[in-house]
Amino acid sequence: MNSKEITPEQVNIAMRVIADHVRTIAFSITDGQLPSNAKAGYVIRRILRRAVRYGYTFLGQRQAFMYKLLPALIDSMGVAYPELTAQKTLIEKVIKEEEESFLRTLETGIKLLDRVIDDTKAAGKTEISGVDAFTLYDTYGFPLDLTELILREQNLTLNNAEFDAEMQKQKARARNAAAVETGDWVVVNEGDTQFVGYDTFETFTKILRYRKVKQKNEEFYQIVLSKTPFYAEMGGQVGDSGTLGEIKIFDTKKENNLPIHLTEKLPADVTAVFTAKIDVKKRRATEANHSATHILHEALREVLGTHVEQKGSFVSPDVLRFDFSHFQKMTKEEIRAVERLANQKIRANYALDEHREVPVKEAKEMGAMALFGEKYGETVRVIKFGSSVELCGGTHVRSTGEIGMVRIVSESSIAAGIRRIEAITGEAIEKLLDTMQDFMANAKEFLHNSPDLTEALRKIVEENADLKKRVETFAAQKIAELSEKNLARAEEKDGIKIVKFKADIPAEQVKMLAFQLRNRQSDNLFVVIGSVFEGKPSLTVLLSDDLVAKGMNAVQIIREAAKEIQGGGGGQAFFAQAGGKNADGVEKAMERVSSIL
Repeated sequence: MNSKEITPEQVNIAMRVIADHVRTIAFSITDGQLPSNAKAGYVIRRILRRAVRYGYTFLGQRQAFMYKLLPALIDSMGVAYPELTAQKTLIEKVIKEEEESFLRTLETGIKLLDRVIDDTKAAGKTEISGVDAFTLYDTYGFPLDLTELILREQNLTLNNAEFDAEMQKQKARARNAAAVETGDWVVVNEGDTQFVGYDTFETFTKILRYRKVKQKNEEFYQIVLSKTPFYAEMGGQVGDSGTLGEIKIFDTKKENNLPIHLTEKLPADVTAVFTAKIDVKKRRATEANHSATHILHEALREVLGTHVEQKGSFVSPDVLRFDFSHFQKMTKEEIRAVERLANQKIRANYALDEHREVPVKEAKEMGAMALFGEKYGETVRVIKFGSSVELCGGTHVRSTGEIGMVRIVSESSIAAGIRRIEAITGEAIEKLLDTMQDFMANAKEFLHNSPDLTEALRKIVEENADLKKRVETFAAQKIAELSEKNLARAEEKDGIKIVKFKADIPAEQVKMLAFQLRNRQSDNLFVVIGSVFEGKPSLTVLLSDDLVAKGMNAVQIIREAAKEIQGGGGGQAFFAQAGGKNADGVEKAMERVSSIL
């Protein structure tokens, strides 16, 4: 939309929308809800993007600006809501990053949409193609609701049927890419599943029902048991594996709130009574990592601040990931402080204090944090380790001492205002320490068992830097000698000095050599240098400016000559280089260049 067409009323509406939306976004972030592509986070993202679009279209804001309005909001509402002041840095960081990200999408999308609108009006139509709108949505990430809003402002409509048809085609493509064929359930016994995995690792059980599944040309079976110790993948924790009688259960998933056991084959007699037994070593390692996420969560809040809240997690036997709200990269000192605090809590050997079927209100009174945007039933399970209190349905160690130790191995950003740490515990740390000790021992042996490895490495780096300087000095001297020697040997034809020779040195040194010759002889100079370094042939042509002015072109010359070394090249009119495959053709290539004169 052209700025001349914007009315004072539209400006007034835009300012009111932005003021209202900034309040909504700021309060949501203080409550722990960050913009995302799922659930409540998507609502916040849409609100923020709507405000950005109003600022872009009606106020001419081409750069992030909404985060600058936060001080005004705090001035007017900070006393009544001190959380705004306490989390000012986080709110500004999140809003700014979201604005900058969306503005890039917005600028591209609006330009394309403007073109579609102009073409539609030029054709005398009032409805734009749903195919065009879907291209904006799918290829450029331009939200459909913004497309519809802009069209309404232009008194145009969207062919929603076409858009929906394109969306269905995309979904069909996605389904076909991950197509799953499931057979009908075969009922063996009636009843419901009882999960006993919090209290035992094995139990007698019967098969309630099963079915065959085919996915990506692989066949397996899904089995529902009457009683199971297998924890089904949920809440970031991977599912258990183990055995059902003689057959192997390779994973456990949750489907319609029901544990589904995955196996490659069925038992010979599906009506028998079986012993269901999980892989205890895998479960113990997973429990250690899961309990460690609770300990790390509390430690992060104590070190970084109470604005830290869990935003996601992944727990397996090998590693744990923990996503949390924070506005900047953690320093090495902060990471070390979190590790030390977490390990103190682990060594304190706090016993697991588990409370099942607790009313939500009572759980909150116990100090458990409910995650913003998450839905809970009437009752929940509370897990306590010392002062750490969390709502959690996963499996855990019997006391924190079983974790052994926790070590953070990486820290990174995964979204605006959201950081991710990866950590390991117990046996994985032992393996890491073994690897580090072996490396240190090998390094010391390599450095003649120096007592101070850091100092020995520092000396090597300094010696290497010194040697590099010496090599560079020697190379410069060699280039100067080659330059002087070959300029003295130059042939002359029609007043032009022709410097032609072969020097088996690296390409960058050949370039230096050519330019030294140019500095020594600025007029009537024609340089041809052939080289074979480490088996790779190259050709270099340099011309003085007066020869270029007369119509000579180094690029044209070298492209023709490079055919002899089975290669090609380029550059500028006065200087060009080519590489090739045929080292035996360097001499012919040089002669071919010379023949031009």
